[in-house]
Amino acid sequence: MSDIIENNSEELEDDENYITLTNDEGEDVSFEVIGTVEYEERLFAVLLPFDDEEEGLVILEIVESEEEGFDDFLAVEDEELLEAVYNEFKKNYEGDYELE
Repeated sequence: MSDIIENNSEELEDDENYITLTNDEGEDVSFEVIGTVEYEERLFAVLLPFDDEEEGLVILEIVESEEEGFDDFLAVEDEELLEAVYNEFKKNYEGDYELE
């Protein structure tokens, strides 16, 4: 996925939150938003690919977009940051999900 990913999100009924992002190859990829994490004054989305659950969780940083009413999702390249955000997610959502 690219550094900035276009947000085509929509919230579905039954309190399930899904988002469709467009990657740098122009392909739409759908995710279930399973949580958000605030870490060091930054906000991250923890996503589960809708079509390919074997891919595992995806963590993207949420930043305010220049386009009003939308957010941008940034790929997180720093492995230490990803690990820290994932650990914070596990702590915040303990018991809600089966996590390794």
